[in-house]
Amino acid sequence: MINVLVMSQCSPFDDLNIRDALDMTLIFAAVDQNVSWLFSGPAVLALKKHQQPNNIGLKDFFKNIKTLEVYDVENIYVCEKSLLDYGLSKHDLLIEAKALNFSQQQTLIKAQQHVVNL
Repeated sequence: MINVLVMSQCSPFDDLNIRDALDMTLIFAAVDQNVSWLFSGPAVLALKKHQQPNNIGLKDFFKNIKTLEVYDVENIYVCEKSLLDYGLSKHDLLIEAKALNFSQQQTLIKAQQHVVNL
C-alpha cells in the first residue's frame, strides 16, 4: 500500500479545486491506497459546517465530504494556523480532522510516497 497525501490550499469557492481533490481522494481510497488529505489556507473553509453554496450559485458538494468515512478515509488533517486565521475550531468542521502545526505538516509530507497538490 502506498502513502498518498492530497493537499488542498485553495478556496472552495474559487474554481473546482476542492471538488477535484475530493474526487482524487476517493479514487485513491477505492484502489486501496493509504490516502490522507490536508486542508490549509482558505481550503479549510470547505470543512465548515452549515455552508449554503447554492446561495452563490455553486453546487453543494461539501456534503459529499462526509462520504470520506464510508470509503475508510480517516486521515483528514487541517492546518492549525489556518483554522485560527479563519476563526474556526475543530468543532466548526463537518468531519473530524486532526489539526497540525507547521512542523507536524512537514513530518506528514515527508512520510508520503506521493503528494498531490490541488
